[in-house]
Formats: sequence, structure tokens, C-alpha cells
Amino acid sequence: MKKVILILLPLLIITACNNNNPASSNEENTSWVFVANEGSFGASNGSISMINDFGDVYETDAIGDVVQSLAVYDNKLIVIVNNSHKIKFYDITTDGLAMPGIEVSTNESSPREMVAVDGHIYFTNWNSSDVKVLNLETYNIDHSIPVGVMPEGIHTDGSTIWVANSGGTTVSEIDIATHQVTTTHEVGQGPQNLTQNGNAIYVSRTYYSADWTETYHGASKIDSEILINNYGLGAVCGGSVLSKGANVYRSFNGGLAKMDSELNLEDVTIGEFNQNQVYHVELIDDNFWFAITDFSDLNEVHVLDDQGNTINVYSVGQNPGDFVKWVSE
Repeated sequence: MKKVILILLPLLIITACNNNNPASSNEENTSWVFVANEGSFGASNGSISMINDFGDVYETDAIGDVVQSLAVYDNKLIVIVNNSHKIKFYDITTDGLAMPGIEVSTNESSPREMVAVDGHIYFTNWNSSDVKVLNLETYNIDHSIPVGVMPEGIHTDGSTIWVANSGGTTVSEIDIATHQVTTTHEVGQGPQNLTQNGNAIYVSRTYYSADWTETYHGASKIDSEILINNYGLGAVCGGSVLSKGANVYRSFNGGLAKMDSELNLEDVTIGEFNQNQVYHVELIDDNFWFAITDFSDLNEVHVLDDQGNTINVYSVGQNPGDFVKWVSE
């Protein structure tokens, strides 16, 4: 299935600069951490913040409406812009991003999250209730794999893909070789994000009361059996689930809490934030990167170690969410 493609040649390196942390070295930069700044829904002011080796922070100009998720593949930054219904591709160098990049329409599909596997991007779509497969050589969308309602989080081990169907109660398991759903797992209401530890898939869940006035959270595990644990009332934005070593963490109570074998949450957490401001958490270089926002003036990234010590704090663009790191070869 082909989509309309608009290809724009790279013209310049990095636009608007927001340099909050002066460079501490004259050495050449070798990496970037990219931050997806969603912006305000409907305002088309989403952007990307870029943090280099020395703590310098730069921000691109606006690139669309709700910058949802990021991936790096073959020295390219891949960006899903949800409410603009498009995916953007930028070449990455040690100097930054080559602008304005390549743009691919997803035809009003409301794209959400993605994984990159063997020259393809697999991405979830709310409006079309599927996983679309985009070929990174042709920039065509070659396949569409029907899944459940409002597919959100996506995870792969390279041969299998798991998709959290956030509008329902299931996780779809897809065989990459055949592009077919092989198993549909019942995991409880509101599956959102996924991680893997050993052979087990862990699922964070967030769901709502019938009148949408109360928010509940929980977790599930897909292994030889399905394990479901409901925690009760929780904050709206609290769905991160991460694996580090033998431990699995879920965002909880303003930080990250370890889950035991029964998916119960330990009292001690990494991070002491306002839970309503913890928008997303990722693991980068064995540290935990927290996206902290009040959806207005507070827009920061806090980097913590596994003891909860703060390593760095960065000011970024509006409503920071997803993170990804690129390292020069």
C-alpha cells in the first residue's frame, strides 16, 4: 500500500538554539539525546530538543502537531507526529540534524509508537486500529496488520512484536516473518506500555471510570501464564514500565517503583516528583530519564541514577515525552 510522499532535501543543520547548559569542553561531540516535545494539541508547535555530550540543549523549530515518539536507525532520527498524521526522517551527524528532512503521510491514521526492525518501521495507529509497516528504503507503507482498539505501546525482540491495545484489554502478539497476529493475550483494562525481562512481557495499564472522572492503574505480565495486578486509583500520566538487569520498574507515586514477582509495587521509589508532572520515563545509559511537565511553564528532563541521585537537569521544549539516544559510529 503506497502513501503520498513529500521528499525535501536537507538544507541546514539545527534551527532555533536553546542553550541552557554551556559547553564544558572543546572536544568534538559524539552523541545526542533527542527529546520529543509534544507541544500543545492543535497548535502545531511540537519540536525536538537535543542534548549533546556536554549538556548543551538545542531545540528545533516547530515541526508539527503533537510530536509523539522517536526512534534512531542507521544515523536517522525517525519522528512520529501524531495529530499531523505524519512521520519525519532526519539525517543525524555530530553537528545535529539535517533539516528539513523527509516527510511521509500516514493518511489520518493517528500514529503513536514505533519500533525499528531490519530496515522497517512498525508503528501503532489509533484511528486505523493497526500496525503499519514502513520500508526505510522506499519510504512506502507496505503492510497493515489489524490489531485491537487504540493500539499504543509496542515492543520487539527482533522476531516478535507485542502491541498494547489501550482502548481494550488485550496485547496482540505479531510474527514479524508473516506479519500476522499469532496470539491475543487478555491482560486487563487499559494496556499502554510494554517492556521485556527474560522471556516475560510486562504491561503497564491505565484505565478510567465509566464517567471518566477517576483514573485507575495496574500492571500485567505475559509469561507461561497471564498475571494481572490492579493497584486502584492513580494519576492520569503514570504508565511507564522499564527493565534494568533483573528488575522491572513501573512509574508510581512520583517516581519509579520496583515490581515483585506478583507485580506488587515496593514502597521505595526512584524519584520524588509530583506524580501529575511525571509524563514519561526512559532508561538511557543505565540512568533513568524523567520527562517532567505541568503542560505549561514547567518543561524539564531530570536524569537520576538507580539510587535516586540527580545527575543532570535540562530545560527543554513544551510537554516533553519520548527520549532516544544516538551515538556516532
